[in-house]
Amino acid sequence: MSPNAPKKEYDRKDFASDQEVRWCPGCGDYAILAAVQRTLPSLGSSPENTVFISGIGCSSRFPYYMNTYGFHTIHGRAPAIASGLKLANPALDVWVITGDGDGLSIGGNHLLHVLRRNVDLQIMLFNNQIYGLTKGQYSPTSQVGKVTPSSPLGSIDQPVVPARFALGARATFVARAYDTSKKLPDALTAAKQHKGAAFIEILQNCPVFNDGVFDMITDRKTGPAHQLWLEHGKPMRFGPNGEKGLRLDPQTLRLDVVTIGEDGVTDDDIVVHDETNASLAWMLTDLPGVVALGVLYRQPGPVYNESAVAQRKMAEKRFGEADLNALLRQGHTWTVS
Repeated sequence: MSPNAPKKEYDRKDFASDQEVRWCPGCGDYAILAAVQRTLPSLGSSPENTVFISGIGCSSRFPYYMNTYGFHTIHGRAPAIASGLKLANPALDVWVITGDGDGLSIGGNHLLHVLRRNVDLQIMLFNNQIYGLTKGQYSPTSQVGKVTPSSPLGSIDQPVVPARFALGARATFVARAYDTSKKLPDALTAAKQHKGAAFIEILQNCPVFNDGVFDMITDRKTGPAHQLWLEHGKPMRFGPNGEKGLRLDPQTLRLDVVTIGEDGVTDDDIVVHDETNASLAWMLTDLPGVVALGVLYRQPGPVYNESAVAQRKMAEKRFGEADLNALLRQGHTWTVS
């Protein structure tokens, strides 16, 4: 293609593969897939420069349905494969698809390190608080008391809060949305525009093994009373008419849900969201009766793959071009005849 040729404009159909999409009827994965296929063209992405890498689980079918490059890897190891790919070809746009079981159990170690290293890629963690593909066992994010085939008397495990896990790993971008939300593309866009590892937790309904687990926030009638959509520099208000908000208790240093106009609460009492404040983001991950959505935390930091390339160039300048054959034969060697 000539460098002066106009850039091809893509649409959703260009990112949809010819494979039959096979998830259970009503699965939230359909909505997430549609959101991704709609969003990528608006970001200027191209199928030939995009890669989706998944582990094991229902969400990990994702690469088959994208008309891009892709890897369906092994349980929990998608971050490791993605890191290697990004180091080998930094020009690629790499997306990691994982679930609460795949990413936070056997894959927890790999997820932790891709976040702390700040590899320049996007990680979408589908959280349905259950193991779906293996028929409904409790997962790392299942609530205490959850009755499943592997916890017939109710789970006694304290659940992982994915956004807190990411913040604890020193992630530089943490966002949250839910599968059918019209604002999910906004979270995907913000993640793509971030330089470094972008972590997006997507609350996703499993209609077979954990149906309705997020009804409190996804129901059209009751949802607005429990959804707090964050916007940097704006007061954290929510509710059908914006009548509720978050106030910082000066004694406990906790965020309390308050109603504006009651008990002397005014607009001035409502905390303004600062997405660069890690301590504030930590508090927002787990609120009573309301779920914080959107970008919880965003702060630039050194990008791992860029630092690795710079270090390699520094080594070549100092020691000369690498010679693997000479390296293997240096020191003590033996010849077997």
